[in-house]
Amino acid sequence: MCYTVGMDLASAIASGDRRALSRAITLVENHEPEGQSVLEDLYGRVGRARRIGITGPPGVGKSTLVAALAAHWRRSGQTVGIVAVDPSSPFTGGALLGDRIRMSGIGLDPGIFIRSMATRGALGGLARATYDVCDLLDAFGKDLVLVETVGVGQSEIEIVRVTDTTVVILSPESGDGVQAMKSGLMEIADVIVINKADRPGADALEMQIRSSYELSTSRTAPDILRTAAQTGTGVAEAAAGIEAHARRLESEGALRDHRARRLRFRIARLVEDAIAESLHTDPALSAWLDGQVEAVLSGSRLPAAVAREALQRVGETRRRVAARQG
Repeated sequence: MCYTVGMDLASAIASGDRRALSRAITLVENHEPEGQSVLEDLYGRVGRARRIGITGPPGVGKSTLVAALAAHWRRSGQTVGIVAVDPSSPFTGGALLGDRIRMSGIGLDPGIFIRSMATRGALGGLARATYDVCDLLDAFGKDLVLVETVGVGQSEIEIVRVTDTTVVILSPESGDGVQAMKSGLMEIADVIVINKADRPGADALEMQIRSSYELSTSRTAPDILRTAAQTGTGVAEAAAGIEAHARRLESEGALRDHRARRLRFRIARLVEDAIAESLHTDPALSAWLDGQVEAVLSGSRLPAAVAREALQRVGETRRRVAARQG
């Protein structure tokens, strides 16, 4: 089926057309203006889905647990969108699709929509378009949106700026318990899941985690749950723990505040991206910046002074463009 850009595509998404959703996701991933147009048309439908971040070091079984949780929630009648952020291919820049292959067992369920995304060099374990894709899945009508990060260690903490609940997964045999606690994950964890808990070392890992909270942070330890995702053991309990966190946020009135902080950061990031794009794509600004780099290298200017002037120049350029278009 062919769609015109804008309201027709948005209407198809609102009516549950999966092909239209796929096309819109591709548009926002490629930073096409048409993608933003669709988002604008759909934004009134955004805000109903619960967004859950799944993060942790590589090899702890994140994808297996995500698939098991999605299957559990489907049995309770809820629909699920999954954003699996994979490493970028060094040849094409696209996602390597490892997570999607591991979730193939749930891929045929019409109530589950899985999208693999490449990081495309973005720091924090997330693709830059992750925010927009979550909005599209929300507008599509998914009850839950799960975001699985790529698992890059100390940069994982950006997931808290995308989701309502952050689930940190560790495993007893990975040797990452103490390292994870050092990397900032303990500060963002709303729920901790020890996966592969049927293997030796689960008790010791839980003790490490609790000790780390007692010694290193003013936060009390969040719920620490155990699963063996491959066999399904503990998955229902993990889902219940995640749901309990969401209920606490709502009952304490904290969910709206959390989402407001998330939006504030997102808007600031969009402003930063727009400024950086202008400096690199506007010929006049780019030439000016090249000259300023040389001035900094020669010691005649400070980087901070160049940054302040760059901000001013970008603003003036955008005002002139807006005046011409108006």
